[in-house]
Order: sequence, then structure tokens, then C-alpha cells
Amino acid sequence: MAEERRSHLVVFTGSGISAESGIQTFRASDGLWADHPIEAVATPEAWRRDPRRVLEFYNTRRAQVRRARPNAAHKALAELEKRGFRVSIITQNIDDLHERAGSRNVLHLHGEILKARSTVDARMQYRLPRGGIELGDICDKGSQLRPDVVWFGESVPHFAEACEIVGEADLLLVVGTSLAVMPAASLLDHAPMEAPCVLVDPEAERLSPPGVARICQTAGKGVPQLVRHWQREGRLWMPETLAG
Repeated sequence: MAEERRSHLVVFTGSGISAESGIQTFRASDGLWADHPIEAVATPEAWRRDPRRVLEFYNTRRAQVRRARPNAAHKALAELEKRGFRVSIITQNIDDLHERAGSRNVLHLHGEILKARSTVDARMQYRLPRGGIELGDICDKGSQLRPDVVWFGESVPHFAEACEIVGEADLLLVVGTSLAVMPAASLLDHAPMEAPCVLVDPEAERLSPPGVARICQTAGKGVPQLVRHWQREGRLWMPETLAG
């Protein structure tokens, strides 16, 4: 394989890529989050106040994730990896759509909804191939299980690892995120100065920071279009004709 093809593509994905698979974002005006304020279901305080409500919410959200299917953007990124490109994905999403599409190098910044974890030891994690979490479901140390997700107000345990990955990027592709959620939004600051960065999002014109190229399209259109260019050329590059 040509050395150019081994250039490192780091992809940072947000809720916009999963929304095209039918998974509601918490900013959406309808769907699961509409009747559940963030502070009522996605904070440590909510868990202490009403764990049953939190578990019921995430059980419903988990069922939605299981019904969803990877879309064209997920599949295009996985295909790029299969063709021999070096691809690392850092995602804010708690679903497993990247993995189901075939991507192997995926880091979940905010946890994984298809896992449970102990409330006394975050290292004790349990896969949930079916069903959900109920009150009374306990870890091996006898403590209640909770969703393996990072709630608002909690630290992001894999952030340092994500910074290291971004620091090795030859090209940074940002897909479907408002770049508004910290600390994840600061990941771009860790990219090498010489590494081009492109944002694919319908609102890219408004969202992109200075120096970031823009593709004002949905993930399902913009990502496969980029991938086709890279596959045809056998290398990573930023086609100026695609910039929005």
C-alpha cells in the first residue's frame, strides 16, 4: 500500500450523523427528549432524585438505538477503513452504529448505551445484548447498575485519549456536531497545525470555526461524497470544490 494511503484520518462525530438513522438528538423539539428535560434524566442529581425515571428513559432510548440502522455516512467511513485507509473515529454518540457499520477503531467519549456499569466502580461494565436496566439490577459488588453514559456535570473519562488521537491526525473530519458541548468541542485545538479540518453539517456555514473547511450537507450526503474522492485518488485530500 502506498504510504499516502496510510495517512491518518481522525473523524469526530456528533448527534447529527445518528439523527439520520432516526435517533433523536437532545436538542430536537420532538421525540424522546421533548418531554424529558435534561436535568430530569441526564444528570447525577436526577439519578439521586428519581433513578426509576432515569432508567425508564434510557431503556426507551436503548430500544430506539436497537431499532436504528447505520446510514450512508456510517457505512462510507467503515468502507474507507476496509479499503486500507487508517481511520480513527471519536464519537459523542452513545449508540453503536459506527461499529455495526463495520468501523473497528471507535472511541465513545460519552459512553455506550448498550452497556451498564456499577454505581460504585465505573470499571465494572456489563453488556446489554437485550432488555434494559431495572431497579434491583446489581453489579458483582452488590450495587445498583446505571447506564454507561456520561451525564451532564460528570467528567469525560476518555477525553485525554481522544486528545492524543486528534494530535496524530493528518486530516480531521468533523461530522454532525454543533461543536457546542464541552470539553469535546475543544478537541479541534489538539489537532496538528498542518492538519486540514473539514466540517460536514447542514449548518456548517454557521458552526465552523475559522480555518475549518465547510461542506454544508447532511452526513449521509457529504461523507460518502468525500469518501468517494479519497478512494478514487487513493489518498486523503480536501477537494476545494466540495467546500460549502
